[in-house]
Amino acid sequence: MFTGIVEELGAVIRIAESAEDSAVVTIDGPLVVADAKPGDSIAVNGVCLTVVELAGGTFTADVMGETLRRSALGALRVGDRVNLERAAILGSHLGGHLVQGHVNGVGELLAREPAARWETVRFRLPTDLARYVVTKGSITVDGVSLTVAGVGPDWFEVGLIPTTLRLTTLGSRSIGDIVNLEVDVLAKYVERLLGGGQLAGPADLPAADDLPAAVDLPAAVDRPGTAPVGGPA
Repeated sequence: MFTGIVEELGAVIRIAESAEDSAVVTIDGPLVVADAKPGDSIAVNGVCLTVVELAGGTFTADVMGETLRRSALGALRVGDRVNLERAAILGSHLGGHLVQGHVNGVGELLAREPAARWETVRFRLPTDLARYVVTKGSITVDGVSLTVAGVGPDWFEVGLIPTTLRLTTLGSRSIGDIVNLEVDVLAKYVERLLGGGQLAGPADLPAADDLPAAVDLPAAVDRPGTAPVGGPA
């Protein structure tokens, strides 16, 4: 689990193709590997990868073929900068929001509108993810936890403050660039609990005969050994 607060801008220093369309990637990130060990999780542009090997200030990870196809990691090239974050530990500050590192889809940078102190950036949003994105809600873009400023049928906008522009790759992204998107997992859990996003209708409600018998509250309270409502007098 991550928080979407980027700790370090790393750099891809090696990409080697592996079996079954997978790849082995080596990334320079001295801060995030300072206390890392093989088996630890590090988010790379929002994708949770497992550390396989450590050498100096670098780490190596395997990237499955499905991950390469379903995320923007498949477009990485040697020299590219990447957002890095170590997995959160119990008791750490939750500066962003709960991020799993499981990318739901990719978006495209559509527009940038600079202002005096920030930028408004618009991204294309896959239509199957649109129902999980709401104004003032959270979304993860390339591993960065952001607040949604506006949303449409197939797009959303965020405001990037100077710190985000300076300390993440979002400050150097260009129109047409592809980014990883992860929607707020809580929205997906709510949808699941509501039965695929459909609220229960009259036909789904229990019949009156199936409801439990009403409780005679005064009688229940007056039973010997039962404290009155609100606790002992």
